[in-house]
Amino acid sequence: MKNWLEKLRTEDWVVVWVSIPLLALAALIPSDLPSVPSTLIGEVAWYNIAYLFGIVLVVLYVGSLLLRRPLRGMLPSLVVVFALSLLAQMVAKLPAVSYYGFESVFFSVLFGLLVRNVWRVPAWMKPAIQGEFFIKIGVVCLGATILFSDVMKSGIFGLLQACLVVAVVWFFAFRVSRRLGVDERSAMVLSSGVSICGVSACITAARVAGGDDRKLSYIVSLVLIVVVPMIYLMPWLAHWILPHLFAPEVAEEVAGAWIGGTIDTTSGVAASSLIVGEVANQHAVIIKAAQNVLIGVVAFFIALYLSARGGQGGQKPSLGIVWEKFPKFILGFVAASLVFSVLQSSGVFVPGAKGKLLEPGVAKMFSSVFFSLAFVCIGLDTRLKEIVSKENRNILRAFLTAQTFNIVATFLIACLLFGVLKPLWS
Repeated sequence: MKNWLEKLRTEDWVVVWVSIPLLALAALIPSDLPSVPSTLIGEVAWYNIAYLFGIVLVVLYVGSLLLRRPLRGMLPSLVVVFALSLLAQMVAKLPAVSYYGFESVFFSVLFGLLVRNVWRVPAWMKPAIQGEFFIKIGVVCLGATILFSDVMKSGIFGLLQACLVVAVVWFFAFRVSRRLGVDERSAMVLSSGVSICGVSACITAARVAGGDDRKLSYIVSLVLIVVVPMIYLMPWLAHWILPHLFAPEVAEEVAGAWIGGTIDTTSGVAASSLIVGEVANQHAVIIKAAQNVLIGVVAFFIALYLSARGGQGGQKPSLGIVWEKFPKFILGFVAASLVFSVLQSSGVFVPGAKGKLLEPGVAKMFSSVFFSLAFVCIGLDTRLKEIVSKENRNILRAFLTAQTFNIVATFLIACLLFGVLKPLWS
């Protein structure tokens, strides 16, 4: 019995335990919870900051107590980490920044790198630098934002495209990455980011695969930088190619499906598809949402694959070994997605509607806050010379090759499903 209880105090399980109250708050009192302010002006902004800091402090202290980690010096250390992450989130909220899809994690890494490489990280700042812990909490909270209804909205053709694009692009990106000398776990992170939905998929895959956090930050930076030219490139390609192949209304649907399947951030998808038109925008956002749902599916199979290799001496791994090595926080991610999806389908809430009990946007806010904290920690642990290493140059080549293939493969799939089969079906 004692041994069983000890297993429930590993980091993966502790992350699930401390995430449950966060998701309960998001479900029961969403209107009473704080939000990340876009400015430091006013009492409301400082109230929200203090409230958020208090929540993070309690989560970190409780988690550290359960994990038997030292608590001394936690408060001043967290003040600095939290301040850097808050600054990153506020910068990401600037209209000119958010339009291009630069998420807070990008600036979190930059600010952490700045402190680490221009000054130094003193000993008193280290207690709260717990990137692994923060990222896993963010992943569990992310599960509550992955609603199965998004797949249903896309219909059979949207679901087919999401599955085909993720499968084809993931395996191509993984194979290319390995051929270019990228290590297996980083290749899994890169493949997930390119094929599914960018940052969230990268982070989730990295926590499952156990990849190097410094390579994760590099891949995430690539995702967010490459998305900027793609916002303008994809509508231009759509206007140049599709009117010669399909009728105008069909061409716009195909364009939306193409953009939704290739651009790696939701905000980037929305901005790019609006350039094409309203119909393209509707289809693109739905397609992207359908792909987002597959984060958990891909993460589960990555975890299963890596866990199944846990056997030693050439012996076939047992279910016990697979369970022992399986990342338990992914179960929290899946459970959160299932619970929030069931609550939505049963009419407990409608996303975005006023006066309803449950609002998944609050869970998304918690996920973003903890991801931002985690990437500040990653930046604080990273030297710039590690970013320009030979291994990262291989990652860059693999990423650009995979993204080019993604554009071509998704174009063919979108043309087949939305340009040929859907018109015949209707």
